[in-house]
Amino acid sequence: MPFPYKKVVVVGATSGIGEALAKRLVEDGSSVVAVGRRKENLEALVQQYGHEKVQAVPFDITNLASIPNFATNITHAHPDVDCIILNSGIQRKSDFRNPGSIDVDVLNLEFTTNYLSQLALTKAFLPDLQKKDAESALIFVTSQLALVPMPICANYCASKAALHQFILCLRQQLKGSNIKVVELMPPAVQTELHDEKHQPHIKNGRSIGMPLDEFAEKAYAGLASGREQVPIGTAERAFDALEPRRQDMFTQLMKAMSSIPQMTNGAVQL
Repeated sequence: MPFPYKKVVVVGATSGIGEALAKRLVEDGSSVVAVGRRKENLEALVQQYGHEKVQAVPFDITNLASIPNFATNITHAHPDVDCIILNSGIQRKSDFRNPGSIDVDVLNLEFTTNYLSQLALTKAFLPDLQKKDAESALIFVTSQLALVPMPICANYCASKAALHQFILCLRQQLKGSNIKVVELMPPAVQTELHDEKHQPHIKNGRSIGMPLDEFAEKAYAGLASGREQVPIGTAERAFDALEPRRQDMFTQLMKAMSSIPQMTNGAVQL
């Protein structure tokens, strides 16, 4: 099944999952606006596939104040964008057994990258997506650790759990609109996320998890299928074990709240 969107902004396309998805999209016929901090990596994508298929936009999403102008520039330059993939993420060790080792600035950067920037990007791109006649999509990349945390990267787990909850609420708020809200939930994947330069306590981190090419194929198939929740590998096992009951409770809560207008302010669509 082909991917249903034809002009895709991939935020976090300079390496790992974002780069792999960008390549897979181009190879299947979509055009991509590749966004990330490392200009040289983006230019390599353009060189590989050509400017007609890939346009590079260097941008640091942690500069939250610049996100509105960034989104406006993207949508003006590419009015046919119908899908935004928000993939950027970093992972750092946070061991509170040794409080002196904790750098709050690092934790803030991690949470801003993984969560706050996603909220700001969502807010910035939504007005353009809402104007479209055809279906459009916001696709978020979370993590298995949103469901089953790993203590050594506590802040990363918290940021992905926050994003997971936000996605559930956003999907509910946008229910019945032209915007599909999709969550792609990876397991551990062999990317630079675990590299020693980012996490010195991990040796041979690039060997951890599912091979990137295998993940990209499974992720692409899941996204192309039209599913709103796409857990992969061990993330799927965790999702199936934990989420059905919790999301059923969420649905029941929405039904109960729908009878209390002052609590929902129109945010519940059943």
